[in-house]
Amino acid sequence: MKLKSITADTNQGPLLNINEDNFHQNIEEGLYMVMDGFGGSGIGDVATKKLQENINHFFANITADINATLPFFYSAKYLLESNALINSMLSSNEKLYSENMTKEFSQRAGASAVLVSTSDTILNIINVGNCRAYLIRDSSIHKIFSEDSFNFLSSDTNQSHLKSIPLNAFGLYPDLSYQVKEVRFQEGDKFIFMTDGAYSNIREEEIKNQFINENLSSKKRIEKVFELVNKRGNLDNQTCMLLEF
Repeated sequence: MKLKSITADTNQGPLLNINEDNFHQNIEEGLYMVMDGFGGSGIGDVATKKLQENINHFFANITADINATLPFFYSAKYLLESNALINSMLSSNEKLYSENMTKEFSQRAGASAVLVSTSDTILNIINVGNCRAYLIRDSSIHKIFSEDSFNFLSSDTNQSHLKSIPLNAFGLYPDLSYQVKEVRFQEGDKFIFMTDGAYSNIREEEIKNQFINENLSSKKRIEKVFELVNKRGNLDNQTCMLLEF
């Protein structure tokens, strides 16, 4: 079974003049990323692009050589693609953290991310920080990760953007904390990856309803989510990627 379509969009949001969010699609390598950078203009936006370039380059080199050494990490419980992606992340985090340590605090950058690689009928999904990943299957929505943020401090369904501040991210610490899921996909599955500006003011049921609406194109579904979140006071950049099988 193959990936039928990929749709992604990113927007600076209604308030900010710079977009520190970004997404990346490498169909040939089966590698996809959604990132939420921080640090400010010319800092966070630059960091997300560098991270994506570094991860993409490292990942392509490892997967091109089945005998390649995994220099940072290996676990037998994960597929080769997951191990390759983890190594790519750890290498890129090391570079960004080292760069940050040479700069004043106000000039340091970081990023949350959802990173995805494909292998046969498995989607390898890794989450760092406050991004979210959902699976819509048989008209039900499933949250794949609990994001690493202050989200747990509030019992409100619609979270303030302040509650989604990441507790961990690329560039913050020498040891990168991440969550890994290997999900066997089925025909009809929809995987949705979002930065906090796209999910903070919307309920999961509302996300589901938008993405199962057959009267809308995939691009329009994402636009409708952005519009709804912005009407409820979103102040952040927003990015969303949809993979449909």
